Amino acid sequence: MLALRSLAFNLCFYLATTVIATVGLPALASRRGVLRVARLWGRVSLWLLHHVAGTEVEFRGRENIPPGPLLVAAKHQSALETLALCVVFPEFAYVLKRELLAIPLLGWFFSRGGMVAIDRSKGTRAMSLMNASAARAVAEGAQLIVFPEGTRRAPGAPPAYKQGLSHLYVALGVPCQPVALNTGLFWSRNSLTRRPGKAVIEFLPPIAPGLPRTEFQTLVQDRIEAASNALMGRGLSDLAGAGYEVAPEEAPAATNRS
Repeated sequence: MLALRSLAFNLCFYLATTVIATVGLPALASRRGVLRVARLWGRVSLWLLHHVAGTEVEFRGRENIPPGPLLVAAKHQSALETLALCVVFPEFAYVLKRELLAIPLLGWFFSRGGMVAIDRSKGTRAMSLMNASAARAVAEGAQLIVFPEGTRRAPGAPPAYKQGLSHLYVALGVPCQPVALNTGLFWSRNSLTRRPGKAVIEFLPPIAPGLPRTEFQTLVQDRIEAASNALMGRGLSDLAGAGYEVAPEEAPAATNRS
């Protein structure tokens, strides 16, 4: 049953993504139009995930999100949070690899949607160029979403936060919104399996601007990791109680609290 539900969801998800991106091509005329299409894609994807795969996504702590431009620092375990955060932040912009702009169709939306692309071929200049692009986005009221570890990490894997987040925090001078989650337990990064249950995305109290860079880096990592570990512990218990096995790569990692 799990395999069939996962297969059904994946087919519906990729079909819906293709249809929405194709029908939404006229929205490429403006950033506002692109964001509307992205929010529709997010809502449709979450609906399919809930009603086809049996995976509900719960947003906690939305009252902690301050108004106006933000630096959003989110734990990254899965593709799930990428689409889910589109629904929450009305003026979102992602920090992403420049290579993603070359993806047919989707790359057009990334480019026209005002995403902040990192050009790693620029070497030491990449950071200053990213800061400049991020500053323009924030000046226009964007909630800039960053995955501090740079790539998806298995649930419970030792943290690997990069320094780019703290550089942005100092350069932008806006509040930082930490985001904890346990999505990787339900939508694995290297698997097509979608486990039923309740995935949680939790918005923690924001961190005000003005802290020294090293102090901020330690604080944001500690907050996100502690909250994510707590969510993963409860998620693992729920999955075990429902009789679902955890993938081999996740089982030992989920007990890691370092």
